Amino acid sequence: MGLFPYFCTMILYNTTYQMPITDARNFVVWVHEIMFPRVRDFGFLKNGRLSRILSHKEEDSECFALQFEVESTARLHYWFVKQGKALGEELNNTFEGRVLGFSTMMEVITES
Repeated sequence: MGLFPYFCTMILYNTTYQMPITDARNFVVWVHEIMFPRVRDFGFLKNGRLSRILSHKEEDSECFALQFEVESTARLHYWFVKQGKALGEELNNTFEGRVLGFSTMMEVITES
């Protein structure tokens, strides 16, 4: 249990990606055509959303935040072992290491 066990409504899984501008369009297509359908079919992660990050913009790169909701850290771990790791490897192979990312797991406390 987290610090606020009575208020937690879900886990938000965010991965922030940075890539050369030349790969940005293909990355968005890959997420929509490959990642979203596979994640949706697996059924553990919900409400996928891809956002372009506007702050901290560098001249020759683009950044995106990819977010999903999941009901527990256990389900997120299971998804990562069964599907997430392979999707990350496929992304890395597709873009030959030019897309870099880091993930953050957040506990949603309140919603409006």
